[in-house]
Amino acid sequence: MKHFTFFLVAVATIAGLAALIAPASGRADGQPSPIFLSEIPQGYRDWKWISSAHEAGNLNSLGAVLGNDVAFKAFREGKLPYPDGTIIVALHYRNVPSAENNKVFGQAQSFVPGPPTNIQFMVKDSNKYAATGGWGFGHFADGKPGDAAFMKTCFPCHEKAKASDLVFTHYAP
Repeated sequence: MKHFTFFLVAVATIAGLAALIAPASGRADGQPSPIFLSEIPQGYRDWKWISSAHEAGNLNSLGAVLGNDVAFKAFREGKLPYPDGTIIVALHYRNVPSAENNKVFGQAQSFVPGPPTNIQFMVKDSNKYAATGGWGFGHFADGKPGDAAFMKTCFPCHEKAKASDLVFTHYAP
């Protein structure tokens, strides 16, 4: 009888440990962490400017790329891979001609940011986002996160930039 009781206690202990360890690998509900952000990081508008971007074609976009202090330091020092805690944000706007500026220049040559299109984030956390190269991705339009199907396209695209730790932007001192 003592052996049977010992056996039951051992099984219960192992089951309890397994239940405690399983959620630690992802979220509290035991599911793996999503590869995308569902909330906009606070204070991003006060981060430092890293670079600008222009995407032609169908996107016709102007972008301002900002980074938190960790990101800015890494960009400035050329540190790769980026350290955990790096957060990069790209503020995208429609690229529109400036009639006011073009009037001054005497020809069509000036473009300015028009209506905002989206905000995109990359957050470096090697453990939480291990399945996506250490990066979590976020896309927000009108303050709402992109749906899961859309967000699943981020990593395959960024994966092509392995030499720069999945980041397309280059620091513009």
